[in-house]
Amino acid sequence: MVEVEKAALSIKDMLQKKPILSSGHRMCAGCAAPTVVKLMGMALRGPTIVCEATGCLEVATTIYPYTAWNINWIHVAFENAAAVASGVAEAINALREKGQWKHEITDVIAIGGDGGTFDIGFGSLSGALERGHKFVYMVYDNGAYQNTGIQRSGATLPGQETTTSWAGKVEPGKRERKKPLPEIVAAHRIPYVATVSPYYTRDFVTKFRKALEADGPAFIHAYSPCPRGWRSDTAKSIELAKLAVETGIHPLYEVIDGTEYIMSGPSKRLKELKPLDEYLKMQGQFKHLFKPQWEEFKKKIQQDLIDDWELLKKKCGIE
Repeated sequence: MVEVEKAALSIKDMLQKKPILSSGHRMCAGCAAPTVVKLMGMALRGPTIVCEATGCLEVATTIYPYTAWNINWIHVAFENAAAVASGVAEAINALREKGQWKHEITDVIAIGGDGGTFDIGFGSLSGALERGHKFVYMVYDNGAYQNTGIQRSGATLPGQETTTSWAGKVEPGKRERKKPLPEIVAAHRIPYVATVSPYYTRDFVTKFRKALEADGPAFIHAYSPCPRGWRSDTAKSIELAKLAVETGIHPLYEVIDGTEYIMSGPSKRLKELKPLDEYLKMQGQFKHLFKPQWEEFKKKIQQDLIDDWELLKKKCGIE
C-alpha cells in the first residue's frame, strides 16, 4: 500500500509541511501568486512534477541560475503548458508499464497565468482536457498580462484599466465581459473543476486535493491579486481575494463531471453580495469608474454580477 502524504488543512499542519516554494524569490511585494502556489503545495500527495507556462510566477521564481522551487519543475512556453503536462503524464504511464517508474502515485500539475490560460494557451488546454490525460491545471488569475506590461486579457474585468484598455473621458477601460473560463472548462465534461481564493485556505487545499484525486483531468481557477497592475496596497491582496468572493466577482464553487454544481461554504453562507464599490475603491485601475460619466457603466457591471450570481445559485440548486 503506497503511503500518501495527508493534506495540510490546519494552520499547524501548514506550518509543519515543507513549502514547495522557497523564500528569496523575486515576486513583487504583495503578489498573491506565491501564496497560491504554497497553498497548492499543502495539498500534494507525494512526488510531483510541475509544468509552468511563461508568466510572472515563472520569470520571478527561476531567474538563472537560481530557482525557488523545491520540487520537480519545468518551464515551457506561454501556449503549451497543458500539452507538456499531457506528455509528462503519458510518459509516466509508459514507464510504469515497463516497470521503470517506481512511484505508485506521481502528480502532474500545469500552471499558467490568465494570459497563458484564458487566451494564448487555451487551445492546448482544451485539447488536453478532450484527450482525458490525468493531470491538474491551475490558473492563477491576476486579470491581465501583468508580466509583459499590464495588457488586457480574456480575464480582465469590464471597466478595468490596462495599457491596452484605456480609461478616460472617452473609454471606461475594458468594455467586454470577462471570459467565463470555469464554465467553458466544465463544458468539456471533465471530472473536476473548482474555483478557489487564497483567503479561504482550507477550502483551497481541500479542493486541490480533490483535483489530484480525480479520475482524469481537473481544473483549478485561483484568484491572484496583483498590486503592481491593480495599483492596490501591497498589504491588501488577501483582503481583495476575500472581497472578490463576497462581491461575486469570483464565487467559490465546484463542478463534478461537467454537470453537478456545488456552491462552496464561503459563498453559500453569503446572504447577499457585497456592493461592487467595496472592491473597486481599493484599486487604482478602477478609480475612473467613480466619475459621473461612468456611473451607468458601473451600474451595468454591478447588475451583471447579480444576474450571474443568481444563475449560479440556480445551477447549484440554491433558492
